[in-house]
Amino acid sequence: MIIRNAKSYDLNGIYYIYEQARKFMATCGNPTQWAGGYPDKETIKEDLELNRLYVCVGDDNVLLAVFCYYYGVEPAYNNIYNGAWLNNNSYGVIHRIAVSPDAHGKGVAAFCFNYCYNRCKNLKIDTHEDNIPMQKALAKNGFKRCGDIYIREGKRIAFQKD
Repeated sequence: MIIRNAKSYDLNGIYYIYEQARKFMATCGNPTQWAGGYPDKETIKEDLELNRLYVCVGDDNVLLAVFCYYYGVEPAYNNIYNGAWLNNNSYGVIHRIAVSPDAHGKGVAAFCFNYCYNRCKNLKIDTHEDNIPMQKALAKNGFKRCGDIYIREGKRIAFQKD
């Protein structure tokens, strides 16, 4: 597996992975997190244009995962409730990570988390309270639950790995 910046020719595969992720979340008791087609094509294209959209590619050049990663401030993380961040140091942010259904259970999410952690030893991420598979993946990969943050769509659980 390798991770690289996404390219415009990856977009159809990226849309497919996100579509499948929405279906997977719904079957796992989380039908609302990405309801309504989130992330939409505009968000994906913005991530691509800002050079913060990444893909994990298998040996056969098939897309296994997609995620947004950047180093900088996430405004939604400025206020945390029912807890605290592990530190106030500069951090990297992971958003919108999704793994292809054909790659579930094969360590792809861990590979993506490690890629980001190797770029920045202080990471923050959030997920919906109903997204139990993601919460388990984060805990398994050394992320600590820190509290709650609020985005436009509502409350999210905040995690950090330092």
